[in-house]
Amino acid sequence: MRTLFSPRVLGAVAASTVTAFAVAACGASTSPSDTDAAATVSLQNCGRAVTLHGPADRAVTLNQGATETALSIGAQGRMAGTAYLDDAVAPQWQAAYAQVPVLDKKDYPSREALLEAKPDLVTASYSSAFDDKAVGSQESFDELGIATYVSPFGCKDKSKRPPVTWDSIATEITDYGTLFGREGEADAVVARMRETLAGVESHAPARGKTILWYDSNTTTPYVGGKAGGPQLIIDAVGGTNVFAATDAAWADGSWETVLAANPDVIVLADASWDTAEEKKNYLRNDPALRDLKAVRDNAFVVVPFSASTPGPRLIEGAALVAEQVGGGHA
Repeated sequence: MRTLFSPRVLGAVAASTVTAFAVAACGASTSPSDTDAAATVSLQNCGRAVTLHGPADRAVTLNQGATETALSIGAQGRMAGTAYLDDAVAPQWQAAYAQVPVLDKKDYPSREALLEAKPDLVTASYSSAFDDKAVGSQESFDELGIATYVSPFGCKDKSKRPPVTWDSIATEITDYGTLFGREGEADAVVARMRETLAGVESHAPARGKTILWYDSNTTTPYVGGKAGGPQLIIDAVGGTNVFAATDAAWADGSWETVLAANPDVIVLADASWDTAEEKKNYLRNDPALRDLKAVRDNAFVVVPFSASTPGPRLIEGAALVAEQVGGGHA
């Protein structure tokens, strides 16, 4: 791909993002005794009240997004367990993650294993975590006096979901600050996110380029639409989403649309359940898709799946896309 500006500039942006979040995760001590637990904590989430008698000190996070949001504000000392990774935990949070018991790395834990952790708060990225086939309904936790929180972008009632914007991502991060009694740390994470975003937007290395955000599947591609993290990243780097007319965060696309658009860049989500390499191999070996401009030019951008979902790591995804579109290759 043609270099639109010095790759060192956005390389520095990406590096500073990782360093800044690492400082947050490794900052002040996070033992429960650090915060006065006398004050009641309460906020609204997906139309439900979340109330604790004080900041959470035995939280369990049920998805990677929830886990990394908690780690981003340095809350590992207040966590009794984590579960369900999509890919590797971000390097800046791995040391903090290692301090938290893993109840199930690849899936939701059993309800029994979760309750054995004696949580006072259970958080998730998706409402499906609180299905009877997973850990049980939120109402069942209410009966046990255990608070629950779902990412606003994953509310079961879709009418309660806010538009996916950088401001609404900031709101979720500050919610975590409230729940864990780490408001100052959450504010710092948001400030760094906005600073990095401003740098990416000012360079807009994908201006004039069309982008396919390819998540998974082959027969029918699962793609990034206009209502989720991928669109926020594409907007930040100045590109045009091939599936910008699709009113969803993620949706089934069509190879016919991709062939007609002939994108300049293809972003590949790298997940444990569908790797970027698998998708590259498919595109390079399909008789029609191998002639796409992006495939011929090797114009692939690789982003960890967890850096494409709304949360504190989405800004890392924006910096990675900006750096790779600006001259690097994956």
